[in-house]
Amino acid sequence: MMPMKKIISFDLDGTLVNAAYGDVVWNYGIPLEYSKKYGVPVDKARIIIRREYESVGDHNLLWYEIDHWLKKFKLPISKEDLLKLYESYIEPAPHAEATLAALGRRYSLVIASNAARIFIDRELALTGLRGYFAHIVSATTDYRMVKKEKAFYKRLCDELQVPASQIVHVGDHPVFDYDVPASAGIESYHLTDGDGADTGPGAYINGRRTIKDLRELLDLGDL
Repeated sequence: MMPMKKIISFDLDGTLVNAAYGDVVWNYGIPLEYSKKYGVPVDKARIIIRREYESVGDHNLLWYEIDHWLKKFKLPISKEDLLKLYESYIEPAPHAEATLAALGRRYSLVIASNAARIFIDRELALTGLRGYFAHIVSATTDYRMVKKEKAFYKRLCDELQVPASQIVHVGDHPVFDYDVPASAGIESYHLTDGDGADTGPGAYINGRRTIKDLRELLDLGDL
Protein backbone atom coordinates (compact mmCIF):
# COMPACT_ATOMS: atom_id res chain seq x y z
CA MET A 1 0.00 0.00 0.00
CA MET A 2 1.25 3.49 -0.85
CA PRO A 3 1.93 5.65 2.23
CA MET A 4 -0.75 8.21 3.08
CA LYS A 5 0.01 11.65 1.72
CA LYS A 6 1.41 13.99 4.33
CA ILE A 7 0.78 17.34 2.68
CA ILE A 8 -2.05 19.01 0.76
CA SER A 9 -1.00 22.03 -1.26
CA PHE A 10 -3.56 24.62 -2.34
CA ASP A 11 -3.57 27.37 -4.90
CA LEU A 12 -5.09 30.54 -3.41
CA ASP A 13 -6.89 32.90 -5.83
CA GLY A 14 -9.88 31.19 -7.42
CA THR A 15 -9.43 28.17 -5.16
CA LEU A 16 -9.62 29.20 -1.51
CA VAL A 17 -10.28 32.91 -2.03
CA ASN A 18 -12.40 34.78 -4.54
CA ALA A 19 -10.18 35.83 -7.45
CA ALA A 20 -11.81 39.27 -7.74
CA TYR A 21 -9.39 41.08 -5.42
CA GLY A 22 -6.26 40.89 -7.55
CA ASP A 23 -8.24 41.61 -10.68
CA VAL A 24 -9.79 44.78 -9.31
CA VAL A 25 -6.48 46.09 -7.94
CA TRP A 26 -4.62 45.58 -11.22
CA ASN A 27 -7.36 46.40 -13.72
CA TYR A 28 -9.39 49.04 -11.89
CA GLY A 29 -7.38 50.38 -8.95
CA ILE A 30 -4.22 51.29 -10.85
CA PRO A 31 -6.10 52.73 -13.85
CA LEU A 32 -8.26 54.79 -11.47
CA GLU A 33 -5.16 56.27 -9.81
CA TYR A 34 -3.74 56.99 -13.27
CA SER A 35 -7.00 58.64 -14.29
CA LYS A 36 -6.97 60.90 -11.23
CA LYS A 37 -3.34 61.91 -11.68
CA TYR A 38 -3.39 62.61 -15.42
CA GLY A 39 -6.99 63.72 -15.90
CA VAL A 40 -7.99 61.08 -18.45
CA PRO A 41 -11.18 59.00 -18.38
CA VAL A 42 -10.89 55.72 -16.51
CA ASP A 43 -11.72 53.70 -19.64
CA LYS A 44 -8.87 55.36 -21.50
CA ALA A 45 -6.57 54.84 -18.51
CA ARG A 46 -7.40 51.13 -18.56
CA ILE A 47 -6.37 50.90 -22.21
CA ILE A 48 -3.10 52.71 -21.52
CA ILE A 49 -2.34 50.59 -18.47
CA ARG A 50 -3.20 47.33 -20.22
CA ARG A 51 -0.94 48.24 -23.12
CA GLU A 52 1.93 48.85 -20.70
CA TYR A 53 1.30 45.56 -18.89
CA GLU A 54 1.34 43.67 -22.17
CA SER A 55 4.53 45.39 -23.30
CA VAL A 56 6.23 43.62 -20.38
CA GLY A 57 4.28 40.34 -20.54
CA ASP A 58 3.49 37.81 -17.87
CA HIS A 59 6.75 35.92 -18.40
CA ASN A 60 8.63 38.83 -16.85
CA LEU A 61 8.70 39.20 -13.06
CA LEU A 62 8.04 42.95 -13.41
CA TRP A 63 4.50 42.05 -14.50
CA TYR A 64 3.79 40.91 -10.91
CA GLU A 65 5.58 43.72 -9.03
CA ILE A 66 3.08 46.35 -8.06
CA ASP A 67 5.80 48.74 -6.87
CA HIS A 68 7.25 48.74 -10.39
CA TRP A 69 3.98 49.92 -11.91
CA LEU A 70 3.24 52.56 -9.29
CA LYS A 71 6.72 53.98 -9.83
CA LYS A 72 6.51 53.71 -13.62
CA PHE A 73 3.26 55.67 -13.75
CA LYS A 74 4.42 58.05 -10.97
CA LEU A 75 1.27 57.38 -8.97
CA PRO A 76 1.16 59.09 -5.55
CA ILE A 77 -0.12 56.07 -3.60
CA SER A 78 1.69 53.29 -1.77
CA LYS A 79 0.99 49.67 -2.60
CA GLU A 80 -0.28 49.16 0.96
CA ASP A 81 -2.79 51.99 0.64
CA LEU A 82 -3.87 50.83 -2.83
CA LEU A 83 -4.49 47.27 -1.66
CA LYS A 84 -6.34 48.49 1.40
CA LEU A 85 -8.85 50.40 -0.77
CA TYR A 86 -10.19 47.16 -2.27
CA GLU A 87 -10.16 44.84 0.72
CA SER A 88 -13.93 44.49 0.52
CA TYR A 89 -13.40 42.28 -2.53
CA ILE A 90 -11.57 39.67 -0.48
CA GLU A 91 -13.87 36.76 0.31
CA PRO A 92 -13.16 33.13 1.13
CA ALA A 93 -14.42 30.57 -1.33
CA PRO A 94 -17.57 28.68 -0.27
CA HIS A 95 -16.81 26.05 2.37
CA ALA A 96 -13.08 26.89 2.39
CA GLU A 97 -12.71 27.27 6.15
CA ALA A 98 -14.73 24.19 7.08
CA THR A 99 -12.84 22.08 4.55
CA LEU A 100 -9.45 23.31 5.74
CA ALA A 101 -10.40 22.72 9.36
CA ALA A 102 -11.33 19.10 8.60
CA LEU A 103 -8.29 18.40 6.42
CA GLY A 104 -5.94 20.13 8.82
CA ARG A 105 -6.65 17.49 11.45
CA ARG A 106 -5.12 14.84 9.19
CA TYR A 107 -2.67 16.59 6.89
CA SER A 108 -0.18 19.43 6.85
CA LEU A 109 -1.61 22.19 4.65
CA VAL A 110 0.39 24.44 2.32
CA ILE A 111 -0.31 27.44 0.08
CA ALA A 112 1.43 27.30 -3.31
CA SER A 113 0.37 30.42 -5.19
CA ASN A 114 1.55 32.44 -8.14
CA ALA A 115 0.33 35.67 -6.53
CA ALA A 116 2.75 38.13 -4.99
CA ARG A 117 3.28 37.72 -1.26
CA ILE A 118 1.65 41.07 -0.44
CA PHE A 119 -1.63 39.79 -1.92
CA ILE A 120 -1.35 36.37 -0.30
CA ASP A 121 -0.70 37.72 3.18
CA ARG A 122 -3.58 40.18 3.01
CA GLU A 123 -6.05 37.65 1.63
CA LEU A 124 -5.20 35.01 4.21
CA ALA A 125 -5.32 37.48 7.08
CA LEU A 126 -8.65 39.03 6.12
CA THR A 127 -10.37 35.70 5.43
CA GLY A 128 -9.12 34.19 8.68
CA LEU A 129 -7.48 31.28 6.83
CA ARG A 130 -3.84 32.01 7.70
CA GLY A 131 -3.71 29.74 10.73
CA TYR A 132 -4.49 26.58 8.76
CA PHE A 133 -1.21 26.63 6.83
CA ALA A 134 2.16 25.31 7.93
CA HIS A 135 3.94 26.72 4.90
CA ILE A 136 3.19 29.45 2.35
CA VAL A 137 4.98 30.00 -0.95
CA SER A 138 4.62 32.72 -3.57
CA ALA A 139 6.13 31.65 -6.89
CA THR A 140 6.90 35.24 -7.86
CA THR A 141 8.02 36.70 -4.53
CA ASP A 142 9.68 33.74 -2.81
CA TYR A 143 11.02 31.68 -5.71
CA ARG A 144 11.33 34.47 -8.30
CA MET A 145 9.52 32.30 -10.83
CA VAL A 146 6.85 33.76 -13.11
CA LYS A 147 4.72 30.62 -13.32
CA LYS A 148 4.17 27.45 -11.34
CA GLU A 149 6.18 25.36 -13.77
CA LYS A 150 7.69 21.95 -13.00
CA ALA A 151 10.73 23.56 -11.34
CA PHE A 152 8.38 25.31 -8.90
CA TYR A 153 6.89 22.04 -7.69
CA LYS A 154 10.30 20.37 -7.52
CA ARG A 155 11.58 23.19 -5.34
CA LEU A 156 8.45 22.99 -3.17
CA CYS A 157 9.08 19.25 -2.60
CA ASP A 158 12.71 19.92 -1.77
CA GLU A 159 11.78 22.69 0.65
CA LEU A 160 9.19 20.53 2.38
CA GLN A 161 11.60 17.59 2.37
CA VAL A 162 9.08 15.13 0.98
CA PRO A 163 8.86 13.25 -2.33
CA ALA A 164 6.27 14.33 -4.87
CA SER A 165 4.29 11.15 -4.10
CA GLN A 166 3.46 12.51 -0.64
CA ILE A 167 1.93 15.78 -1.84
CA VAL A 168 -1.55 16.46 -3.17
CA HIS A 169 -2.16 19.73 -5.02
CA VAL A 170 -5.54 21.41 -5.53
CA GLY A 171 -6.22 24.45 -7.71
CA ASP A 172 -8.40 26.04 -10.35
CA HIS A 173 -5.91 26.47 -13.20
CA PRO A 174 -6.01 23.49 -15.57
CA VAL A 175 -2.35 23.78 -16.55
CA PHE A 176 -0.44 25.21 -13.59
CA ASP A 177 -2.56 23.55 -10.89
CA TYR A 178 -3.13 20.23 -12.62
CA ASP A 179 -1.10 19.35 -15.71
CA VAL A 180 2.22 20.65 -14.37
CA PRO A 181 2.11 19.17 -10.86
CA ALA A 182 0.71 15.91 -12.21
CA SER A 183 3.64 15.70 -14.62
CA ALA A 184 5.93 16.12 -11.61
CA GLY A 185 4.38 13.10 -9.88
CA ILE A 186 2.06 15.04 -7.59
CA GLU A 187 -1.50 13.78 -7.13
CA SER A 188 -3.55 16.71 -8.43
CA TYR A 189 -7.17 17.83 -8.45
CA HIS A 190 -8.61 20.50 -10.73
CA LEU A 191 -11.27 22.63 -9.04
CA THR A 192 -13.82 23.65 -11.65
CA ASP A 193 -16.73 26.08 -11.51
CA GLY A 194 -19.24 23.26 -11.07
CA ASP A 195 -20.49 23.15 -14.65
CA GLY A 196 -20.64 19.98 -16.70
CA ALA A 197 -21.73 16.42 -16.08
CA ASP A 198 -22.91 15.30 -12.66
CA THR A 199 -19.91 13.19 -11.72
CA GLY A 200 -18.50 12.10 -8.39
CA PRO A 201 -15.55 13.59 -6.51
CA GLY A 202 -12.25 12.99 -8.26
CA ALA A 203 -13.83 11.88 -11.53
CA TYR A 204 -11.83 12.53 -14.68
CA ILE A 205 -13.20 15.38 -16.79
CA ASN A 206 -11.25 16.37 -19.90
CA GLY A 207 -8.45 14.11 -18.73
CA ARG A 208 -8.12 15.75 -15.30
CA ARG A 209 -9.21 14.53 -11.88
CA THR A 210 -11.80 17.06 -10.93
CA ILE A 211 -13.70 18.40 -7.96
CA LYS A 212 -16.51 20.93 -8.24
CA ASP A 213 -16.64 21.92 -4.57
CA LEU A 214 -13.90 21.99 -1.94
CA ARG A 215 -16.00 19.73 0.28
CA GLU A 216 -15.54 16.93 -2.23
CA LEU A 217 -11.98 16.56 -0.95
CA LEU A 218 -13.50 15.19 2.24
CA ASP A 219 -15.30 12.45 0.29
CA LEU A 220 -12.14 11.06 -1.29
CA GLY A 221 -10.97 9.09 1.73
CA ASP A 222 -7.24 9.01 2.39
CA LEU A 223 -5.67 11.31 -0.14
